[in-house]
Amino acid sequence: MKKILTILLLTTLFAGLSAFASDLVIESKTQTYSEKDNKIKFQGDVKVSIDDVNVVGDTADVNVTKDNKLETATFYDKPYAFQMKNNKKREVKANILKVSLITKVIKAEGSTQLTVLDGKVPIVIITADNQEYDTKANVMKANGGVIIRYKELETYSDHAIIKTDKSGDLKRLDLIGSARIKQENNIANADHFIYNTVTEELISIGNTVSNATLDDGSKVLLKSDYQQYDKKSNTFLGSGDVRIWYKDYYAQGPKVTFYPDKKTGKPNEIYFTGRSSITQDVKTIHADKLKMVLKPKNFFAEGNTKTVIRDVGSIEGNKDF
Repeated sequence: MKKILTILLLTTLFAGLSAFASDLVIESKTQTYSEKDNKIKFQGDVKVSIDDVNVVGDTADVNVTKDNKLETATFYDKPYAFQMKNNKKREVKANILKVSLITKVIKAEGSTQLTVLDGKVPIVIITADNQEYDTKANVMKANGGVIIRYKELETYSDHAIIKTDKSGDLKRLDLIGSARIKQENNIANADHFIYNTVTEELISIGNTVSNATLDDGSKVLLKSDYQQYDKKSNTFLGSGDVRIWYKDYYAQGPKVTFYPDKKTGKPNEIYFTGRSSITQDVKTIHADKLKMVLKPKNFFAEGNTKTVIRDVGSIEGNKDF
């Protein structure tokens, strides 16, 4: 889970975009102005610079308002936009790019890809059907098959919203709709993931499923309505129809908390609160509180405990004597 959060802390993708200057420089082989359409059209090797943001393409046009103000610059035929900050390079590829010269909103449409490079090494790659960058509000929105890749990490969602502060550091990331986070053999699914950098919490909402592979290759599967990972305390919470599968254990209850092992720092003790149960083979124990230990594998039940063993003696009872 710590590795999963690493990608979120590295998403300083849009630093500097909010500092657009008012100067706009456009170079091309030909430029024409249509008073009827209120557009300036550019053809051939179009190069545009706005502060430290550059756009390169074959064709572009700029809408002009009635009071002769430049409104929206639109770039066609798979343009390429890039920004350099120190050794970091941010580049955007799309079928069409639209830059509002008034609101400072950039829209990328059709097979969009945003790449952040440290030198020549890609740090983060975001692909989506379309992406929108509000440089004043410091918000990026991506829609349609959104995939975020960072080394061995990969996230998928129908929509994503990234909010940053003025310096470009991440404040909040939302993955919405059929969302998935994958890190090596660990996979988490939910309707909605939220990462908050202030509280350092990753929250999963709706149909949440976490499938983790431990060091020994065994798996822990957890399903619930809501899950929350607190990085500061390295604890994990689950609530709402919580169900856990681990080896031959199956446990369920209203609420669960994972605590890390004091030596290894890895989640190892699982506490159920509220009337819960744990099943192993034909035996089920009900209790007000349950504790599962992964290593060494064990469990403890406390409070109004009741044990049910299914089909006791059924085999013996069918024998003829």
